[in-house]
Amino acid sequence: MSTPYYIPDENVPLPPADAEVITTACDYCIVACGYKVYRWPVKGGKNGGAMADQNAFGEDFPVQALGPWVAPNQHNIVLHDGEPHHVVIIPDKDAEFVNTNGDSSLRGGCIAQKCYNPETPTRDRLKSPMMRIYGLLQPVTWDFALDIAAEIGKYVIAKHGTNAYGVKTYSYQYIENTYAITKYALRSINTANFTFHDTPSNVSSTPGFRDAGFDNFGASYQDWKDADTLMICGTDPYETKTILFTQWIMPAIQGGQKAIFMVPRRTAGVAFAEQNGGLWLDVTPGTDLLVVNAIARIIVENGWQDKEWIEKWVNDKWGSSSGFGQGTRNTPWQWRTTWGKFQTKGFEDWSKWLLAQDEFKLEAASEVSGVDAAKIQLAAEMMAKPREDGSRPKTSIMIEKGFYWSNNTGNTQAISALGITVGAGGRPGQMIGRAGGHQRGGVGGGGYPRNKSPMKLPGRRRRALDTDTYTLAGHTRLAHVIGTTWIQSMLGSQQLSQRFHELTRGNPHQIQSINREKILETLKARVDSGGMVVINQDIYLVDPIGNQFADIIFPAATWGEEDFLRANGERRVRLYQKFYDAPGEAKPDWWIISQLAKKMGFEGFDWENSNDVAEEAAKFTRGSRKDFNMVKVAAHREGKTLHEKFREMGTNGIQAPVYMNDDGSLMGTVRLHDTTRKLPTNGPTALNMFNKKLTHFNSQTGRCNIQKSPWSLFSDYWEWMKPKDDELWCTSGRANERWQSGFDDTRRPYIVQRWPDNWVEINEEDAAKRGIESGDMVLLSNDRVPSLKDTTLGVEGSDYSFTGQMANGNVELSEASVTAVAIVTRAVKPGVMYMDFLHYSQPANALAGRVVDWISGNYNYKMGVAKISKIGESPYKHSFRSMSFAPRDIVI
Repeated sequence: MSTPYYIPDENVPLPPADAEVITTACDYCIVACGYKVYRWPVKGGKNGGAMADQNAFGEDFPVQALGPWVAPNQHNIVLHDGEPHHVVIIPDKDAEFVNTNGDSSLRGGCIAQKCYNPETPTRDRLKSPMMRIYGLLQPVTWDFALDIAAEIGKYVIAKHGTNAYGVKTYSYQYIENTYAITKYALRSINTANFTFHDTPSNVSSTPGFRDAGFDNFGASYQDWKDADTLMICGTDPYETKTILFTQWIMPAIQGGQKAIFMVPRRTAGVAFAEQNGGLWLDVTPGTDLLVVNAIARIIVENGWQDKEWIEKWVNDKWGSSSGFGQGTRNTPWQWRTTWGKFQTKGFEDWSKWLLAQDEFKLEAASEVSGVDAAKIQLAAEMMAKPREDGSRPKTSIMIEKGFYWSNNTGNTQAISALGITVGAGGRPGQMIGRAGGHQRGGVGGGGYPRNKSPMKLPGRRRRALDTDTYTLAGHTRLAHVIGTTWIQSMLGSQQLSQRFHELTRGNPHQIQSINREKILETLKARVDSGGMVVINQDIYLVDPIGNQFADIIFPAATWGEEDFLRANGERRVRLYQKFYDAPGEAKPDWWIISQLAKKMGFEGFDWENSNDVAEEAAKFTRGSRKDFNMVKVAAHREGKTLHEKFREMGTNGIQAPVYMNDDGSLMGTVRLHDTTRKLPTNGPTALNMFNKKLTHFNSQTGRCNIQKSPWSLFSDYWEWMKPKDDELWCTSGRANERWQSGFDDTRRPYIVQRWPDNWVEINEEDAAKRGIESGDMVLLSNDRVPSLKDTTLGVEGSDYSFTGQMANGNVELSEASVTAVAIVTRAVKPGVMYMDFLHYSQPANALAGRVVDWISGNYNYKMGVAKISKIGESPYKHSFRSMSFAPRDIVI
């Protein structure tokens, strides 16, 4: 617990007129606002002046509110070519896209503080490779660390098999890094023990979208703005994607757009929508499917569905059975259709099923979900009821993690069917997709070896391996963890942490020598005795995965320290330019992987720079939503590199997939599945590629699949998990001021002062019953956290339920508890608590069950339960210096 005293600076230098100007984009949320970096040397003391001809902005100071003014948090001092330089990093005031008025979120607006500076709290950046010797992490050379890592990696693969080498990495980072990592893990090692930072298995986050034929990021930001009705499920974009809300959605609401929020928490964006004719569906965690299908039922009962669009763009039984063009054997689509739980013969068949389910009747859905029946009825009318002149409202649907991280398959199947019903797909202002969390930097360097997974599905088919359960069961002998906390970001966090300790520090075989052969002998003995070696690759020493459990640490370079490519939530690809030196010996992840791969004996990793990686990755983007291969073609025609071509595009970048016109100019893609788009009649020429998703949907026929979403596949788990006795639901998510685990924010004094400790929001009624007030220290505990024991679930359909796994003895219960500062508020509905989703030391995920969605393999992150009791008072209860307890639903 801490009580920081942040005293802001009052002065900041202006960049001189001759300062270098470098374009980049924000490193944080999916929106990816454009920024400019102004850089000039400290040496000589030459700073800009207040007159227009004296500064790089060409403005007389003071300037207007959204002009190019500079706050102290937008300035830093870094090393460039070994010499100290000033940098001022502000939103691009000339941006033509994304943040077009030159604004930013609180997070991105202060991104200059992310840069390494030994005079600031970033001084603890990792600067050299380290190895745990005599229990302490000690600096070693790159060659030594890579050599040990490669030798133990080769040994584990040879002795225990490729699946014994586990890789847990990010999916959101930069294209050069994700391509190198996946090429190494999936193509070279070829392990099925692989997944990304936010899921236990390498699976789609939105299986219902995939089955329906919708891309997660088909919409443009303009589409969200152009909708007459916008349904937002599982997120408040103001809190989590601020500029998407303030520059695109908020003006639309002010212009008459009706926004429907389905979340259990009334934050500022929700309150603003309500104030302007919108709607709040205050859903109880895990019951979203019931509300969505109740809305769909009302629409169908009244004949408000978009009949013309459905007739043209929805598959019948034959079209649905033709699948995704993925082949007919051992695919997720095959066992979905043969199992018979989801597939329909078309819209009419789906409608009959929908109307036959009693749980989707208005009153039944209202009772279980806690959402007033009148609001569900109104939502249906706002989304689909034709106007008096017969015209239909243009409806779009946006979802995010608060929605699809509970009942993952069921919710995403249901919302896809609702989207199809109202015609939300493939037209301006009529789209369905994700809002997004992280930016999109993933490019696959290899295919996932599903047939190597031991996880069986009904019909003896296989599903991606659950890396958490596999590791807990003792099958992972080497865990290579890249850019993720792993433990806190997964469910049953405290149980996972305990098991990591048993497999690493709790194993008797610990390095007690600097001698290479003795180190390898020790690590081999550990893995042979059932223990595990951990390699951690990150920018900071993360606790506990790095600080407590890692045997080898690789220091990584990050944003601003290398040239990187990445896309945002509307598929806009841009170059994030290098503008300062990485600290010490830190290297970009692509470089670390390339050196390790070569020592492992793998070929194809002889890259000289990040552009080499990007150009190789470009051909693997062909046909994907991030297809930028034609940018490389254009660059080479002009005698440039791919990075040089993107550098010319500045903060505009280009929306993928990218097409080259006959005159050599490049054309981006505003939206995917654009049924209004006319492609050249002569087809793709030269090296162009037309993917079906440009103008159609991701199915064999190019039409949508409308799927059933049975509540029965999830209801037994929900009934078991729902609060008993004095328990409350405990869900989690982000707060505007913090990003993710706070890896940067814990090093920003003004954020630490705002959020000095873990916190939990609790409704006024629930708090009063328990004698809890704002500022009290509370204990949240759950004595029935369910977890799967092993990865082989069974082959019968009945095995694929919580009840079935309990009967099979594959579920064990454990206890978990965390402490927090109570925030008593009207903003969260009764019966529900809300916490920061990824606090380092007190993760809310500890309170939720480590049980995967039976169909997709994803976790139900948003469905924790806990008892809460007061254990004392925090130092913030009677002080206004830290941690405001003001409600977050205030609207001016």
